[in-house]
Amino acid sequence: MKATYKLILLIIIACTASILIYHFVDKVEPVKEIEDILVTQNKKELSFLSDSSSYTAENPKIVLNPYDISPLTALVIFETKDLTAPTITVVGKDEKTTITNTFTPSKKHFLPIYGLYPDTKNEVLLTVNGVTTKLFIQTEKLPNDFVLPSKVEKTGEISNEFYFFTPSSKGYTAAYDNNGDVRWYLTENFIWDIQKLQNGHLLLSSNRLINPPYYMTGLMEMDLLGKIYFEYTLPGGYHHDVYEMEDGNFLVATDNFQDGTVEDTIVEIDRTTGEIIKNIDLKEIIPSNEGHNLYTTEYDWFHNNSVWYDKKTNSITLSGRHQDIVVNIDYDSLEINWILGDPTNWSKEFQKYFLTPVGDHFEYQYAQHAAKILPNGDLFLFDNGNNRSKTEEKVSADNNYSRGVIYRIQNKTVEQIWQYGKEEGSNFYSPYISDVDYLENNHYIILSGGHSTVNGKVNNDPAGFANVDSLNSILVETKNDKQILKMEFPTNFYRTEKMNLYENDRYFAGLGSRLGSMGETEAASKNPFILWNKEDDRIFEKYNLKIYKEADRLVVSGTFKKEDHVQIVLDSLFKNKTYNMIISKKPYTAMCVDIFNEEENKNGINVTKYINDIGLKGKYYIYIKINGTVYDINQYVEY
Repeated sequence: MKATYKLILLIIIACTASILIYHFVDKVEPVKEIEDILVTQNKKELSFLSDSSSYTAENPKIVLNPYDISPLTALVIFETKDLTAPTITVVGKDEKTTITNTFTPSKKHFLPIYGLYPDTKNEVLLTVNGVTTKLFIQTEKLPNDFVLPSKVEKTGEISNEFYFFTPSSKGYTAAYDNNGDVRWYLTENFIWDIQKLQNGHLLLSSNRLINPPYYMTGLMEMDLLGKIYFEYTLPGGYHHDVYEMEDGNFLVATDNFQDGTVEDTIVEIDRTTGEIIKNIDLKEIIPSNEGHNLYTTEYDWFHNNSVWYDKKTNSITLSGRHQDIVVNIDYDSLEINWILGDPTNWSKEFQKYFLTPVGDHFEYQYAQHAAKILPNGDLFLFDNGNNRSKTEEKVSADNNYSRGVIYRIQNKTVEQIWQYGKEEGSNFYSPYISDVDYLENNHYIILSGGHSTVNGKVNNDPAGFANVDSLNSILVETKNDKQILKMEFPTNFYRTEKMNLYENDRYFAGLGSRLGSMGETEAASKNPFILWNKEDDRIFEKYNLKIYKEADRLVVSGTFKKEDHVQIVLDSLFKNKTYNMIISKKPYTAMCVDIFNEEENKNGINVTKYINDIGLKGKYYIYIKINGTVYDINQYVEY
C-alpha cells in the first residue's frame, strides 16, 4: 500500500515538474500589464518639472493638460528672485465668466490654470510685481460625444462659480459656466458624487469597476488638473455617495458582496491609512422584508443612495430608495432616531419610528435621493416621486413630477416648509438619480437629472431599462423663492455641485498613493494539480477572452453562455488556486432573478473576474478551465 502511495506521489510530482519545465522551455509570456494611472502621472510630472528653473515670468513654461485627463487646464511654471504672489486672469466672455486668482507668495511658481475654453486660443493674463504678461493657451476640440446645454435661461444675478456634473448616461464629468460653456472636464470615467473637500481637492469615484453594473473599486482625491493624490480602495467598493467628516475621515456607501445583498452597508475609513474603522450593516438595523415598493428586490432591498453625518446630533441620515424612507440613526449606538416616509407595508413594531405629518400641503417623498441635514436642522432631499405610491401606479408618469423639498422635523413630527418642482409638471419628472444642494439660506440648486421619454411619452423607469428616444436633465438655481438660472441638457446627470475653481490654488508634486485594500479574492479550491491541459489560441477569439494585470489585481473577461462552467487556475506548484467565473449579470447574488434575454441566451454575456493581489505572492501560470477542459494560455502573472 505504501509503495502505491509513493508511486502516485512521484507521478504527481513528475507531472507538475514537467509543466514547469515545459513552461520554461516554451518561454511563457507575462500577462499584459496596464500601467497604473499613478505611475503614468508620476512619469508625466517628472518630465515637465525637470527644467523648471530656466523659466521666468516673462517667458514661463506652459504645460497644457499636464496629467492627460483634464484637457481644459494647464500648469504655468517659472521662478522669481524674490517671494512674489502672482495673479492670473483667465479671460472669459464676460465679467461673470472671467476668472482671477492671486497665488501664495513663492520663489518657485507652479500655477494651475483652470477654466480654459475648448478649441480656443485662450487669453491668460499673468501679473507679477505689477508687470502683466499676456499668455495664449490653445486648447483642443471637445470629443464628438460631448454634451452641451440645449437651453440656458438666466433670470437673476448669478455668481461666477461653475456647475459641476457627473454623468449617468452619455457624457463626461464636467463643469459649465453660467453661459453654459464647458470650462473643465475629465476624460476618465469618474461617476457618482462629486464634491469639494475641506482641502480644496475634488473627491470622485475611482475609474475602475469592482462589480457590475456600477460598483467602483473606491474613491479618488484629485485636483482640477487631474492629479490624483490618493486612491482609496475598499473590499465592497463604492457607490452613490460619500461624506467627509470634520476629522477628514470618510463615510462611504459600500457593499458586502459576501452577504448576497447590495447597497446596505456603510463604512468609515481612516483618511490617512484607508483602513475601515467602523462598519454599519443596515440589515441589523432595518428589516429587509418590510416597506417594499415596486423596485425592491431580494438582493437590493434598501438601495441606499446618500450618506450624511450631522455633528450636532451625532447621527447619520440615509436614503433607502427601495423602501421610500429617509432614516436617521445615532452614530454611536446605531439606534433608529426617526424615519420619514409613507408607513404603508411597515409592521407595528417599526411604525413608532415614523414621523407624524403636520401642517398644510404635506406630501411624502418616494424613491428619493440626496438626503441631507441643513445647518438649521431641516431635512433637504430630492423627491423623485415614483408613482406617488408604494404599491400600485397611482400617478402616471405624464401626470407626475419630481421636486426638491425641505422638511422640518420636531418632536417626532414633520412639516413640509418648502418645495420646488411640482409646478413644473412632468417635464421635471425624474424616476431615478438627481440631486439637491444647499448654497446658503434660501439659495438652492435642484437637479432633475433622470428625465426620459419612450415613444414620445414620459418614461416611468430609469433610462437604462427602456429603449428611450430622448434624455433630459434640468438644473434650476433658486434664490429667495425665485428661479435665477435654468440649464437643460440632452442627457441624464447623476449629481451636481456649484463650486469655485480656486478654493485651493496650491500645487503639490509627488507620487500619488493607493490606500486601503479590496481584500483577498475568495478561491473555490486550493492546490489543484494541473495534470492534463491543451493549447488552443482560438479560445481567445471564441470567447472574446481578455486577460491583463492592473497594479493590484488580475482581470479576466470573456463572453460566455449561462450554462458554461468557467474557472481560472493560478498554478504555482504548491500555491495553486482556482477561482470561479460566475456567468451572471449579478455575480454577487444568488442569481435567483438573473434573467437572460433571447439574444443573451444565444450569444452569451460579457463577464469579468477580478483576482486581487492580497494573499498571492510570486509567479503563477494561468490556465482557463471551460466546461471541463483546461486550456494552457502560455501566460503567467507575477505578484
